[in-house]
Amino acid sequence: MPISRKKPFALTLLSVLSLLTLASLNIAEKDKPKAEKPNVVLIFLDDGAFDDFAPFGNPRYPTPHVETLAEEGRSFYNFYVPQAICSASRAALLTGCYPGRTKVFGAHGPKARGLELEFATLGEVLQENGYRTATFGKWHIGDQEDTRPHNRGFDETCGLMYSNDMWLHHPENPDYWGQWPLQYWENGEVTIDTVQVEDQKMLTTWYTEQAVDFIKRSKDEPFFVYVPHSMPHAPIFCSDKFAGKSGTGLYGDVMMEIDWSVGQIHQAIKDQGLEDNTLFIFIASDNGPWLSYGDHAGITRFREGKGTTFDGGLRNPCIIKYPTNIDPNTISHHTFSSIDVLPTICYLTGTALPENDIDGKNVWGLITHQYGAENPHDYYPFTNGKEFQGVISGDGKWKLHLPHQYRTVAKGGKGGIPGKYVQAKIDTALFDLVHDPYEKSNALEIYPETAQQMIEYAEKHKAMFFAE
Repeated sequence: MPISRKKPFALTLLSVLSLLTLASLNIAEKDKPKAEKPNVVLIFLDDGAFDDFAPFGNPRYPTPHVETLAEEGRSFYNFYVPQAICSASRAALLTGCYPGRTKVFGAHGPKARGLELEFATLGEVLQENGYRTATFGKWHIGDQEDTRPHNRGFDETCGLMYSNDMWLHHPENPDYWGQWPLQYWENGEVTIDTVQVEDQKMLTTWYTEQAVDFIKRSKDEPFFVYVPHSMPHAPIFCSDKFAGKSGTGLYGDVMMEIDWSVGQIHQAIKDQGLEDNTLFIFIASDNGPWLSYGDHAGITRFREGKGTTFDGGLRNPCIIKYPTNIDPNTISHHTFSSIDVLPTICYLTGTALPENDIDGKNVWGLITHQYGAENPHDYYPFTNGKEFQGVISGDGKWKLHLPHQYRTVAKGGKGGIPGKYVQAKIDTALFDLVHDPYEKSNALEIYPETAQQMIEYAEKHKAMFFAE
């Protein structure tokens, strides 16, 4: 029987309100995490580039495992780090704090103090919540006994305490770096006193094998495994099984091995029947490519690279997979930052936030595209070393550079020998990242009200963390 068009208005309105309420409940239920303590896998590369992997770029070598992860998860194109230098970026990821708060700036050398104990790491807070924790890879936020990973919240560890170029064979300053042996650590002990070329070739394989073994042994309890690869930070190496495989040179071989690593870890999760209960995060780099190394560095479509605060240094691809919570084969242009990773993981795992102040915020609603979700940050600041250089709006639409000098490549390197940088300068500049993602046209005078708002954000942040 046809539905009458003459129902009383009050009844129709009540029906509509009921449907809206039901819909909102369904949305909330859909976006609510299904597991109380999901496993967490976090892969973090070193000096990668935005276009190193499909589907983000079109590399000349295949990257099928990252593509598979993207097909089964959500790809994020507006993911930022707060500083495009190793130690600062890693400390921000693991603490949820800006470099201005922790004072971890730049890239720390051997025996450096690193991250102070007052700032809790993601490993420490998850450990307190009953998680088995492990990190296999490059640490680089502390090389003293109490600041190394086995004393900063990780049950199992292996890898390097700092960058793999800080060794005797550094092409530019071998005598300086030769003062300290590049050591390989496992569970708080040095197992290779002086890393050699043949050891460097095995780093990606060793980290991967340890991660897979840890997953197999930890399948019956919640776990967190953090894999911060040393590659493709120069000097680049790959194992014999990938040497020459890409047909495009050593950099392509290295990236194919990293792609293989992602596949091995991803498959281990599936093989153990843990797929539906695992949050899998792949971040393609701690910062942009080291452009002076030319053919031993990646390619980014954005302006400049590592060691600058242009998007070529700060913006990195990210993939997040969490079946039943995140729709597969989807993309997102929502903006968020590495400082948001810790509080978001804490929310999903029911873990208490650190007792110390943090800057990141839970952005799960943004990640899952919940209806009406907005970025909770007004802005994200960015620094280069100890210099505060500007802010990005929380919605990712605007970027303000304060006046500063920056390096730009004058001549690219070849075969592992770096080229030359020259210094350039940018004055106060506002960029419309929606229409000008490559930061070419200063819109400061075109949008004076927006410029003023961004300047106020910058002044606020400077007063908080960089007051003289």
